[in-house]
Amino acid sequence: MTRRQRRSYTDEFKQQMVQLYNNGKPRKEIIRKYELTPSSLDKWIKQSQTTGSFKEKDNLAPEQIELINLRKENKQLLMENDILKQAALILGRK
Repeated sequence: MTRRQRRSYTDEFKQQMVQLYNNGKPRKEIIRKYELTPSSLDKWIKQSQTTGSFKEKDNLAPEQIELINLRKENKQLLMENDILKQAALILGRK
């Protein structure tokens, strides 16, 4: 079984597909005619309805955004902690 190569679509193309769907064109017909995966079209429709954006970062759940921010903060604090440990070692020798 051969896998399809991953394709990328412009925001304009995605918007056109969503508009076709919103104008009453059958979902199956859009998928077949433009050789889309059902999950892609469904995702674009959902994104269009919720945020109006097709960018992944705009469609993150609040919990996902919080987790990303906490990981960034944790990384920063670990780096600061390492710097302070090194400074303490240097000052302790004098």
